[in-house]
Amino acid sequence: MIITETDLFYMQKALALAKLGRFTTTPNPSVGCVIVKDNQIIGEGYHRRAGGPHAEVYALQMAGPCAQNATVYVTLEPCSHFGRTPPCANALIQAGVKRVVVAMQDPNPNVAGNGLARLSKAGIMVDVGVCQKEAEQINRAFFKRMRTGLPYVQLKLATSLDGKIAMASGESQWITSPTARQDVQCFRAQASAILSTCATVQADNASLTVRHTELPEAIQSIYPSTDVRQPIRVILDGQNRLVGCENIFQQPGDTWVVRKENTPINAPNSQLLVESSHYPHINLTALLKMLGERQINSLWVEAGAHLAGALIEQNLVDELIIYYAPKLLGHNALDMCILPKLQQLALAPEFVFQSVTMLGHDLRVILTPKQ
Repeated sequence: MIITETDLFYMQKALALAKLGRFTTTPNPSVGCVIVKDNQIIGEGYHRRAGGPHAEVYALQMAGPCAQNATVYVTLEPCSHFGRTPPCANALIQAGVKRVVVAMQDPNPNVAGNGLARLSKAGIMVDVGVCQKEAEQINRAFFKRMRTGLPYVQLKLATSLDGKIAMASGESQWITSPTARQDVQCFRAQASAILSTCATVQADNASLTVRHTELPEAIQSIYPSTDVRQPIRVILDGQNRLVGCENIFQQPGDTWVVRKENTPINAPNSQLLVESSHYPHINLTALLKMLGERQINSLWVEAGAHLAGALIEQNLVDELIIYYAPKLLGHNALDMCILPKLQQLALAPEFVFQSVTMLGHDLRVILTPKQ
């Protein structure tokens, strides 16, 4: 396959469209599509939400009969199965397109090359692998769940320069600036679910919601408040301490309470998840498998030092996101993570810097585990 500058140009257009769905499509992937004829875009679209039309359908509707003999650029392999919507591969074939350029094959076992094969069998020229790295990044959480059954875990920590998340009294509001907290809202809005603990919920009177008014204006202008999806709140409550009157249960959206035994909680918009392994505490790997089975693609973690340390220690973190405030809280303040088993420097968990960004007076660092 020879990748031309034209192919790269139009695939970049499709990738930009795909990114528009990152707040709304879960549990589906974010997909963009551009249809080109005579070097002009005649149709474009992106997948907006599960159950709604796919990107190819929006683009074909816009192109109409002109789609015949056109070239289609799509960021993920067109689906080949009947789900909530008909197969997009069939729609492209019926439209009579000449060529389909795909960023990458879909790892979903329901698709996994079948859509590409169907297009080729119909006589359509198919090229795969244009801007694959960028396409993989956009849907890294969906792809991880498809490949492993586990969600993509992002652990967020807000800390002082000396790695402290709260004063000894527990006071932590607010270590970081409003700019950093606005950035957190963007990450929350893209997550399928937010993971926290009973201790954090009770200590901070937490709501763990996406607040539309705190999102950047650019995002508010694209997504009205009615379109902003509330991630599912997943709260670890292994000792059955939640009683149901906490602030978190009064917020819009659903809350899943994770316990070791089938002890229901009387709270609105809540569901009980029982993690019944033989371990005395909630088994985090088992929990992640449960969440993957419930189509949770991305898991945003906001909790204290014990859960943060446990996730790191068990190699369950895909991305570590740390907000550093230019403050020192001193040796009596609470640490950002607790790693009780770590005794040797050579065994210290290592990460790789992916980005370092100034947010107002604060610093955001994104890291991934060193392979």
